[in-house]
Amino acid sequence: MSDVATFNAHPAVAVQAESPLAISRITVATLTSAQGAGVCVREHALLGHLILRGRAADEGFRAGVEVALGLPLPLKMGPVSRDAERGVSVQWMSPDEWLIVVPQGEDYATEARLREALSGHYAVMQVSGAQTVLELSGPSALAVLMKSAGYDFHPRNFPVGKGVSTTLAKSTAVIRRVGEAQWELIIRRSFADYLYRWLLDASEEYGVFVAR
Repeated sequence: MSDVATFNAHPAVAVQAESPLAISRITVATLTSAQGAGVCVREHALLGHLILRGRAADEGFRAGVEVALGLPLPLKMGPVSRDAERGVSVQWMSPDEWLIVVPQGEDYATEARLREALSGHYAVMQVSGAQTVLELSGPSALAVLMKSAGYDFHPRNFPVGKGVSTTLAKSTAVIRRVGEAQWELIIRRSFADYLYRWLLDASEEYGVFVAR
C-alpha cells in the first residue's frame, strides 16, 4: 500500500451527515402511496463513491481490482459489474476510469483494499460527498427518462445491466438499468436539487410517489 493520505468519510464518532437533497422541497403533487403510481422516486443517500484510474491493459491491475472488490473490472462502456447482495458495483467511465459504488460506510475500507492490492500507476479518489443516487421505478419510469434525455433507452439498446454516462435535463447523470422497470441515476451534488425537481415534474403526469 502506498504512503498516501486517506480520508474516512464515515468516522466511528457520531457526526451529522446530509445528502445533497437535504434542502430540497417537493414542488409537485405526489401520491401518498406507491399503489397506482406510474413512477416511484427514492434516494439512496450517503453511499460510498470512489473513482479508480489505471491501465486496463495491465493484467496485474485488473487482477488486483478483482481481488479488492470481488468483481471483474468491466473493460468497455455498457455492462456494469455488480454484486447486488453486497451492494457493490463497478462501471467503466472511460478507457482508464471506473466508478465504484459501495454501501454507506464501506468506502474507506474499500479504498484501503484497493491500495493494498494495487501497485504501479493507478489512482483512487474519494468522491462520496459529491454524488448521490436516485432510483426511478414503475411502469412509466422509462417514459420519464425518454423525455428527459437524448440517449436511446429502448430495451433493445438498453438491456438490464447496462449503464452509461449521458446528458439528462441539460445536466449529466450516470444512468443504469438494474431491473425491467428499475433505474439508478447517479447525479452530482451541484445539480442534485435541480435534477430532483425536474424528475418529479416530469413524473407528475403519470402519478409519482416519493419513497422515504
